[in-house]
Amino acid sequence: MNDAGSSYATSPVMSDGSGQLDTFPKLLLDRAKNLGSKPAIREKDYGIWQTWTWSQVADEVRAFACGLAAKGFERGDKIAIIGDNRPRLYWAMCAAQSLGGIPVPMYQDSVAQELQYVVEHAEVRFAVAEDQEQVDKLIEIRERYPNLELIIYDDARGLRSYSQEYLYAFEDILELGRRFDADHPGFFLDQVHTGRGADTSVILYTSGTTGTPKGVVLTHDNVLISARNGIERDQLGQDEDVLAYLPMAWVGDHVYSYAESYVAGFCVSCPESSATVLNDLREVGPTFFFAPPRIYENILTTVMIRMEDAGWLKRKVFHYFMALARRVGSRILDRKPVALKDRLLYKLGNLLVYGPLKNTLGFSRIRLGYTAGEAIGPDIFDFYRSLGINIKQLYGQTEASVFVTMHPDGEVRLDTVGTAAPQVEIKIADNGEVMYRSPGVFQCYYKNPEATAETKTEDGWVHTGDAGYLDADGHLKIIDRAKDVGKLNDGSIFAPKYIENKLKFFPYIKEAVAFGDGRDYTVAFLNIDLEAVGNWAERRNIPYASYQDLAARKEVYDLLQGCVEQVNRDLAADPHVASSQIRRFLILHKELDADDGELTRTRKVRRRFVADRYDKLVEALYSGDTHCEIASEVTFEDGRKGSLRADLAIRDVSPVERLSDAAD
Repeated sequence: MNDAGSSYATSPVMSDGSGQLDTFPKLLLDRAKNLGSKPAIREKDYGIWQTWTWSQVADEVRAFACGLAAKGFERGDKIAIIGDNRPRLYWAMCAAQSLGGIPVPMYQDSVAQELQYVVEHAEVRFAVAEDQEQVDKLIEIRERYPNLELIIYDDARGLRSYSQEYLYAFEDILELGRRFDADHPGFFLDQVHTGRGADTSVILYTSGTTGTPKGVVLTHDNVLISARNGIERDQLGQDEDVLAYLPMAWVGDHVYSYAESYVAGFCVSCPESSATVLNDLREVGPTFFFAPPRIYENILTTVMIRMEDAGWLKRKVFHYFMALARRVGSRILDRKPVALKDRLLYKLGNLLVYGPLKNTLGFSRIRLGYTAGEAIGPDIFDFYRSLGINIKQLYGQTEASVFVTMHPDGEVRLDTVGTAAPQVEIKIADNGEVMYRSPGVFQCYYKNPEATAETKTEDGWVHTGDAGYLDADGHLKIIDRAKDVGKLNDGSIFAPKYIENKLKFFPYIKEAVAFGDGRDYTVAFLNIDLEAVGNWAERRNIPYASYQDLAARKEVYDLLQGCVEQVNRDLAADPHVASSQIRRFLILHKELDADDGELTRTRKVRRRFVADRYDKLVEALYSGDTHCEIASEVTFEDGRKGSLRADLAIRDVSPVERLSDAAD
């Protein structure tokens, strides 16, 4: 494995001059010394925010690390972390790193079978779980994988009657650790100072979009140098407020909620639950916000639903000022010239619409926001920037410790993902694939040298698998996943993600899957957004009993056909994709679901899986049939399997005349 960071800037030196701040535990000790009384992390429990300072966090991490050591945890051991964002789970990661161990965060909504693959593949010995739900999964795994020696839980509710000898409460390990620390006073600091930046810091498993998840091995140098570079580019400081709500297994949360917090010294807040995130967002009022496109899409859907329920005058005022915002808001945000009349109207709009809306969303204090994970629809992106919210795009990967490109201030463009992040090199391969090299480049895929060799060259360049190009200003434009970009039979380009993002801009469409490669025209599967369409149906007195019932209604097909027709008009205006207009579509009888293998745990569509699973529907869309019967297996929340049958209607959509054709 390469020593990432050896040819890049070295880490800062500890304040006492004793060494470099090149690991998370060393950073924590330095923060405790210099920012000891400042808040480090908060958690909302029973409606009350509880706060821990950097000194208190350091004490908890030290005690837990010593408790792990007392239980036999050794340098190089792996510890699984599973649950919602909780202070103790973050502390467990740093405690393991203090001993030279390697945390392996896992997706909390994964079923036991999915978790077992990671636990076995990573050779996990210890695990820290949030609550009874996660403990039950780990107990099931341990019955088949006895090498999982110890399970530690944070929340004791529901676990009083559990008597397994390998099961311990977090408090028990803390108490054991304090006794161990008293008996071995020099142990903890010796372990921390033994660590080096080149040591493995974490193993993050990919979401498995195209197959079995791969364990991405990152060193402290990989993560911390990348975090420092991101902080430098965005000028983040100790006074930022960040809400940690994304899966801890995702590299975005690992960098923004963990690494950048330790590097910059700002406070991170953990919401009470996944169901209260939007309410907690409003209470925290973050200054820095990171979210994948689906979060921004969901928030926009909520806004549009509320406006549909508002009175006619409020709706009229909202739509008037939003039209103004779309026209001049982004220009004002970027400090570009705008007519005085429009500036004054925009200020009035901020008083009447934009300000109250941002306050309702919890976005009033946001100084900087990012989106990444997959491409965001330009219309969605423009909506937020038009409100004066400085949301930018970045392009990254787990294999890059997040950062590949970032939008610089003043150069935010809807059709690019920015310029190269600090210390990142980018090149475009002969086949159009984007490649990069940086201090954040991963060491390897754990126990998978073949995949490592396919992705990472000997001189450190990484194949992204994405097709794109650099424009004259050095901005990167991503077309689509290289393997997904295809051609229609007339030779024109077919970029499914581009089409799907346009469809998902509409609040009524939650997911979309487009097909067209090697075909005469484009077709699409659509998922309705149950909340948005349900609200729409109720206001029109349209009865329905379930998702399947609502999705099959003619009125809903009419509603979504209007959305598809608008997308076709947008596509017709772009000569590069005008041939990709959607000719036929259907509304799926069920939501695409990660438990059914149709989505990854980060809600990315597993396109090939969906195409294979619903090949009968794809062929029906191209056969000219007006309906198609389908039976599909579904997985319930408790793991049971069931069958769902439906007779799906298929709609034809007339293409829009291309602008180039009209000009002729």
